[in-house]
Amino acid sequence: MIPEELRYTDEHEWVATKSEVIIRVGITEYAQSQLGDVVFVQLPEVGDRVDAGAPVGEVESTKSVSEIYAPVAGEVVAVNDPVVDQPELLNSDPYGEGWLFEITVDDPDVLDALLDADAYQAITEA
Repeated sequence: MIPEELRYTDEHEWVATKSEVIIRVGITEYAQSQLGDVVFVQLPEVGDRVDAGAPVGEVESTKSVSEIYAPVAGEVVAVNDPVVDQPELLNSDPYGEGWLFEITVDDPDVLDALLDADAYQAITEA
């Protein structure tokens, strides 16, 4: 399941546009399925400045530890605290209750460079 309305990164993050300058970020269904049972999530702090492509947190599962990358440059304006307390939300609802954080985007034009659903699906099938 790859929602058409979202954008994606090569690192298996999804991006939902909340407004012209605010995006919501999470990991994809494909990513959580590859990780297995998620047992720990570390997120950036509200107010953190992030650079596109830079690690901003991590997800630990029973199989491995994976970094979370910022899809764009900007400032973290919200984090999903419930997912820290209930990391299994990433497995049960990665596109809903399992979202990770929100960023105010420095340059909204960069969102156009993110992958659409078809391009992301091609990566998962490679």
